[in-house]
Amino acid sequence: MEDLAASVGRVADEQGFSGVVRVDRDGVTEHASAHGLAERAFGVPITLDTQFGVASIAKSLTAMTVVSLVADVLVGLDARVRDILGDELPEIADDVTVEHLLSHRSGIGDYLDEDLDLDPSDHVMTRPVHEFVTTDDYVPSLRGHATKFAAGERFSYCNSGFVVLALVVERITGTAFHDVVAERVCAPAGLRHTVYLRSDELPASVARGYLDDDGLRTNVLHLPVRGSGDGGVHTTVGDLHALWNAFVGGRVVPERWVAEMVRPRSVSDDGRRYGLGLWLAPTGDGLVMNGYDAGVSARSAHEPGRSLTWTVVSNTSNGIRPLVRHLAERLDA
Repeated sequence: MEDLAASVGRVADEQGFSGVVRVDRDGVTEHASAHGLAERAFGVPITLDTQFGVASIAKSLTAMTVVSLVADVLVGLDARVRDILGDELPEIADDVTVEHLLSHRSGIGDYLDEDLDLDPSDHVMTRPVHEFVTTDDYVPSLRGHATKFAAGERFSYCNSGFVVLALVVERITGTAFHDVVAERVCAPAGLRHTVYLRSDELPASVARGYLDDDGLRTNVLHLPVRGSGDGGVHTTVGDLHALWNAFVGGRVVPERWVAEMVRPRSVSDDGRRYGLGLWLAPTGDGLVMNGYDAGVSARSAHEPGRSLTWTVVSNTSNGIRPLVRHLAERLDA
């Protein structure tokens, strides 16, 4: 059988993969490799330390931030969103709670509804992307979406819900959402390269997100210029692995709240379970953070029982899929 490095390299070459793969087992990095270009126009290669946009993986950071506030008794899971935001978003039903938002069971309408058949290269934002800088800037896009179902009735993945959670964080703390994430998640987890950057002024350390497997067109016109509670954070594979260790070790939220976050609240149509801001494997103790968007794809998985963590990130919309399939099969063999 091919060793892991050879098999990952082969699949990456066959698929034209652009991104980073890392596998850790028992606290030791078993494999780490970088492939492709971070900046195609100038031929800049991706390295193991390249920062990537990771889309909805940001939801897990939002959830950890909110639950840290719950642990400090600054808000409750059963707190009604209406009591925190007042009449700011009148479409949100009176009985929607913080826990409903964290578990995608709120039923609120979504400004970016993933139940629709959208292509990553579509221009889905209904306002100019440069207008989305602060969390308050998202509020106009959150308005006008009718409730889909009664709170708690069922699971429905909702981007708006996590932007609303970012607003909740700001109203409770009186501090900008990005700063609270840095204080309550990044600092205790030791994340030195995790930050919400503007997509129109990315530093050299960040991979540009590309819409196609080749060509120069980036995602800069497709996503909010700066992310909020539902997406848009930039990070490295090293930071993602550090985050898993800090989270399960109780350094981001206390261990009793770790257990609460990984307690299943729902089962999706494809059998995956969901806790609070984290996907859970259909069986066992596997935890998953996922992110897909225009020019962005990422998955990071952690199985405490096997002391196994693996991550695949890419600067193309669907780039991680062949490597995710390969690792899932190879690591289970």
